[in-house]
Amino acid sequence: MPGENPPSLPPNFDTASFPKLQNDLYLRAARGEKTERAPVWCMRQAGRYLPEFRAIRVEHDFFRVCRTPELATEVTIQPLRRYAGLLDAAIIFSDILVVPQAMGMQVEMVPGKGPHFPDPLRDPHDVSRLVDLEEGFSVDKELDYVYKAITNTRHTLQGQVPLLGFAGAPWTLMAYMIEGGGSKTFALAKTWLFKHPEAARQLLSRIADVVAVYLVGQVRAGAQALQLFESWAGELGPADFAQFSLPYLSRIAAFVKQKAPHVPLTVFAKGAHYALEQLALSPFDVISLDWTIDPREARRRVDEACAGLSKKVVLQGNLDPTLLFGSPDVIRKRTEEMCRAFGSAHIANLGHGMMPTHDPEHLRVFLESVHAASKTS
Repeated sequence: MPGENPPSLPPNFDTASFPKLQNDLYLRAARGEKTERAPVWCMRQAGRYLPEFRAIRVEHDFFRVCRTPELATEVTIQPLRRYAGLLDAAIIFSDILVVPQAMGMQVEMVPGKGPHFPDPLRDPHDVSRLVDLEEGFSVDKELDYVYKAITNTRHTLQGQVPLLGFAGAPWTLMAYMIEGGGSKTFALAKTWLFKHPEAARQLLSRIADVVAVYLVGQVRAGAQALQLFESWAGELGPADFAQFSLPYLSRIAAFVKQKAPHVPLTVFAKGAHYALEQLALSPFDVISLDWTIDPREARRRVDEACAGLSKKVVLQGNLDPTLLFGSPDVIRKRTEEMCRAFGSAHIANLGHGMMPTHDPEHLRVFLESVHAASKTS
């Protein structure tokens, strides 16, 4: 049966050696190499749309799953088990908000509402509550449970596909830390940018330092590629993105590339189409696109930005997630159109994450359609 759990194995936290990788399609594509078809995976491919995930959540709090390596591994593996042979990457089950937690903030996941910070940062003086500058603070110690989940998952995957690690980007994390959760206007967070710009830069810089060390720690634990999520990039205009997001994205990417130059690094700056050229010239290897830009335009602009350089930027994306609410025929048609628009070199994905009310079988249609539509002769 789809999603049926196999017998559980004891956890394995040995980072000295891992099973040999059998499917390197994603890694080759992320390095800009020619592939026989587009690799495919999906943001939030482990999540609430899967009944097997919901069964675990009945018994365990969201962050308990994140903090328990065996549970995080099981949830990470669930889509690989259900869609055997169709996914070309796994992404560790965690959350971008583990970084604010590590920095000393309380974060709750409220059913039906989402993340909630009971005591957000309302003015610059509140930053004194953060612990990342305190003597003895260790990113690796605070987030060791994520590292253990990554290591255990690498062993459990048995080399089926590469394992991706990830983190939230500084502006997105800062927005959550100040707003206290999601927002329609981001008025509180943007007030910091315009009323307290120096305090905002200092906070962004501190978050960037934590995220950079955290991502390198994930590689050390066994992550074979990384993605940085700037989910609220589109809430900033071009000038503000250039000042309050891009420098910190680039700083993190440069640090990671210095420490782990072999590891492909993806940026997903949702809604920041105006910054495609700047992102193309940053240290990232892959730019993930949302569904509101034509891949042909993105490819043209990125190629023009990199003209004369040896760098080849790979694109990822970008089917509108709500298309999975359509009929199988619609999903097939639109997926084929997406693959044609990207051309021969891309990583197939959705333009954002899976949604809780998606039909799991409709994701199967998307995955099968990518396999069929993106094959090269």
